[in-house]
Amino acid sequence: MPADDAAPAPRLPLTILLAAPRGFCAGVDRAIQIVERALGKWGAPVYVRHEIVHNRHVVERLERLGAVFVEELDQVPQDRPVVFSAHGVPKSVPAEARARQMLYLDATCPLVSKVHVESERLHAAGREIVLIGHAGHPEVIGTMGQLPPGAITLLETLADAQRFEPRDPANLAFVTQTTLSVDDTAEMVAALQARFPGIAAPHKEDICYATTNRQEAVKALARDSDVVLVIGSTKSSNSVRLAEVARRAGAKAAHLINSADDLDWSWIDGARTVGVTAGASAPEDLVEGLIAALSARFDARVEEVTVTEEDVVFKLPRVLQDA
Repeated sequence: MPADDAAPAPRLPLTILLAAPRGFCAGVDRAIQIVERALGKWGAPVYVRHEIVHNRHVVERLERLGAVFVEELDQVPQDRPVVFSAHGVPKSVPAEARARQMLYLDATCPLVSKVHVESERLHAAGREIVLIGHAGHPEVIGTMGQLPPGAITLLETLADAQRFEPRDPANLAFVTQTTLSVDDTAEMVAALQARFPGIAAPHKEDICYATTNRQEAVKALARDSDVVLVIGSTKSSNSVRLAEVARRAGAKAAHLINSADDLDWSWIDGARTVGVTAGASAPEDLVEGLIAALSARFDARVEEVTVTEEDVVFKLPRVLQDA
């Protein structure tokens, strides 16, 4: 029989464990809607200070609709709307916008705004504040920028927590970035509480519901997965944490990819079960594209692993509610 007539090799079986919840959270969904509705209300261009969320596919889609992403307000014409990203901004940014009489829309996630308000309340009460987070992340820059320089000390690691020396150990409080590893943060908080038993904690945990839920979901599938694929950007703190959490929870390997285009098929060699999840700023169509790519090569069966249902919705700014 000619080689051309040979039957194709049968596709190997593959189980895909699909994490739920995954992908967009309420804060990301709100931020994207703010840009879309601003474009609908005022037309293009609408300017956005920094990436609205940390996902290249989201940013590129909004650019096609007429959004222009800039780093600072001096790049924005005074007569055009500007949106502040979901990560939050220092107080100096809206102050500059007001001074220039600009039309601005604040897309800061309400759960990040909660940390801002909390920090201001603690500062007003005379507390010394430590922020658990990652240096250089826009959310951390925004939170530290709510207060005068030096009012907040950033702690990034357990070692930082163990060697930190406050000015007044009896008058200390902590807040956290919303997108951290739940387990790593708990370890740091425990170290601080052991050293400073009187340290004030947030009224409600600062790590957001979506970060917590996505980490719990990836833990639930990691131990049964030969490899876990996390869709998200390397700039996205919550996405990076998901890959870390998967490895710690028992996955033999975990990889962070922007989309199916980044998949290295050698990662799947010999795998019988692949876990799939997505960071809070990754759209569902990228998950669908990854499953389609896996299904084209393997005899794939998809099982959803659900740890909780999410029904959180955040209101849009009033000026956009009729847009």
